[in-house]
Amino acid sequence: MAKDKKQPRPKAITPKGFRDYFGSEVAARNAMLEKIAAVYHRYGFDALETSAVETVEALGKFLPDVDRPNEGVFAWEEDNDWLALRYDLTAPLARVFAQHRNDLPTPYRRYAMGPVWRNEKPGPGRFRQFYQCDADTVGSGNVAADAEICAMLADTLEAVGIERGDYVVRVNNRKVLNGVLEVAGLSGDDKATARGIVLRAIDKLDRLGVDGVRALLGEGRKDESGDFTKGAGLNEAQTHVVMGFMDAGRATGADTVARLRELVAGSAIGEAGVAELETIADLLAAGGYGADRIVIDPSVVRGLGYYTGPVYEAELTFEITDEKGRPRQFGSVAGGGRYDDLVKRFTGQEVPATGVSIGVDRLLAALTAKGRSDVQQAGPVVVTVMDRDRMADYQAMVAELRNAGIRAEVYLGNPKNFGNQMKYADTRNSPIAVIEGGDEKERGVVQLKDLILGAQIAENATLEEWQERTNQYEVSRGDLVEKVRDILESQAR
Repeated sequence: MAKDKKQPRPKAITPKGFRDYFGSEVAARNAMLEKIAAVYHRYGFDALETSAVETVEALGKFLPDVDRPNEGVFAWEEDNDWLALRYDLTAPLARVFAQHRNDLPTPYRRYAMGPVWRNEKPGPGRFRQFYQCDADTVGSGNVAADAEICAMLADTLEAVGIERGDYVVRVNNRKVLNGVLEVAGLSGDDKATARGIVLRAIDKLDRLGVDGVRALLGEGRKDESGDFTKGAGLNEAQTHVVMGFMDAGRATGADTVARLRELVAGSAIGEAGVAELETIADLLAAGGYGADRIVIDPSVVRGLGYYTGPVYEAELTFEITDEKGRPRQFGSVAGGGRYDDLVKRFTGQEVPATGVSIGVDRLLAALTAKGRSDVQQAGPVVVTVMDRDRMADYQAMVAELRNAGIRAEVYLGNPKNFGNQMKYADTRNSPIAVIEGGDEKERGVVQLKDLILGAQIAENATLEEWQERTNQYEVSRGDLVEKVRDILESQAR
């Protein structure tokens, strides 16, 4: 009789496009989320936690064709319905508001934080699961809601450690851009392809510069590799209008608004958009948010097919070094805008809404690149085991420390080698090791080893200083908690 085939061992690898987060990374993210939530809460927004799973139908703008209902999302069929992991935090909000609108206040102001999943091709720094942090106002068509989101975004960046001068919140309006396209003769269904090329060209201003964008507005552009990108085919007059729209961003405040008003003259939707931008600018100025924090910038595009009015984007302006050692600006970490049609899909009635989404992982990467991610995962106080028959004594010490609010654990490995216990404490980033052998037990004392100070002495002290300084203290057993707390406070200073 043939022997059964041996079952192969599973590979211990992370699925492609996903990653694991360890102690210090989780602590850094949680600390940042707490700071963001504090700002949102201060602005009067309430927390909302939605299911990670939505119906594919409810995802709305991500609904693929009927033959591939899981395209772009992680989805499965259940009882003739397709369910999917949420793609973002906005579609669930639209569903929640439509479902509970009779019980929710209007406007409804909520913030949400959590992972989202996208079934897309992964790449460097591009994952299929990542954290988002959103804040939205649903049920208000007043542009004061948009201005408030912009102000809150600026305050949030500073709260997490991005200094003023290292970021700028840029604000534009889809209505203004629609007006510019209308004046340039690019309205109508037959001009949809050209409009798409124009939008993508504007969005590439920072990367391609004025000449590169101008080429894309015309016949097209050949890049350094020789590849040719077909342009929008605009004539000189049309190109002049679009380039004038982007040039308006080089002015400041009232000058930008005045130039935009000239460019959209004769377009009702464009003039309405300029009036909204002017109101937003006035409201922000009244709140003390100057051009050093928030600016009107016509180059902000942000997928304008989704948005219906003001759009905004937070950009970090400091330089970092890329993987090839080249300097570059960090770029965008948050964005959003007004989307008045999303809830309408559920209710049949237009419900105005505006909101922002912060890319949590990207913002964490920015803080790390700037050297401002100072959250360290403090390890536990480690109570070493000198006599395995006295485990109850060591557990009593740990209980006292924990009851005093001090993170602590007993060494649970093989206690035979004391050196291994100290190595374990080092790998745990432990601040203190507690030692009680038979001699200490008889005398009613414990030894406390300050591991942080010990590392500093070993690294920086001269031989004489090393001989004179000590990082080990003998204290009465009854003073264990008090002395441990003193050492921890000293380390924190």
